[in-house]
Amino acid sequence: MSNNRLRVFGTRKDTGMSLLWYWICYVAVTWVGIGHTIFNILVLGMKSMAEGPGLGQGYEATKPWHPLYNIILFTVFGLLYLRKVKDITLRKAMLTGALWAGISILIDLVGWVLIKHPWSLTLKQFYVEYQPWITLVYLAMFIAPVISYLILRSRKKIS
Repeated sequence: MSNNRLRVFGTRKDTGMSLLWYWICYVAVTWVGIGHTIFNILVLGMKSMAEGPGLGQGYEATKPWHPLYNIILFTVFGLLYLRKVKDITLRKAMLTGALWAGISILIDLVGWVLIKHPWSLTLKQFYVEYQPWITLVYLAMFIAPVISYLILRSRKKIS
């Protein structure tokens, strides 16, 4: 089997750039969520984690917005990444989405469930009580590069 067939995502540079854009977006999405929570507490007067059950009313009110943050931001960052990839295909866009969603699932498991901190959750809290939002978030991460690919294709930037 040739080296070209083993490069599912393209070149090593392509994979590295995919991961760079992923990390920038993951941090941006996280900060948007934090900002939304702070806005809810300071401006709208919702209860914080210290004042309410769980992560607080301010955070709980942001949950339905999480998939929207993710679909918008991961699509934008998907565009930034894919516009520079040679010979991009729908398959590569889908594999990029699978990589981004898969990494997020692992990071979230470690960062929100396994590592104990004031905001950590149990498996049930994160993967059952956070439904349907967490599933929609991961679906958004998977679909975003595909949407980016379709946008680029419609603009005839790729074949």
